Amino acid sequence: QVQLVESGGGLVQTGGSLRLSCAASGRTFDNYAMGWFRQAPGKERKFVAAISRSGGPIYYSDRVKGRFTISRDNAKNPVYLQMNSLKPEDTAVYYCAARNFVTASTKEYDYEYWGQGTQVTVSS
Repeated sequence: QVQLVESGGGLVQTGGSLRLSCAASGRTFDNYAMGWFRQAPGKERKFVAAISRSGGPIYYSDRVKGRFTISRDNAKNPVYLQMNSLKPEDTAVYYCAARNFVTASTKEYDYEYWGQGTQVTVSS
């Protein structure tokens, strides 16, 4: 059974940092492009960041560009999301996703595998 599991979420104050990790089981995802999406309460799930199979190109949402960094280490967990200068509007459930393709995508429908999500809450 293929599974992606996110970790690293939690409660942090405005301006703080968190590092999310995405671990895979059931198969290896080093040949997959990986992405992070988030869903705030009462809103649709939206793209955050994505990294292609070889590590580039990388894409970011304009809302997180300059504050978040996506990276991957295919020898350990497939993908990380370093989140700095967090704001209350970053509060959401964050999802890891895998796409069986060389290049990453900003589109939710391009990803075949999804994790269950990890909650990130930024207090003001």
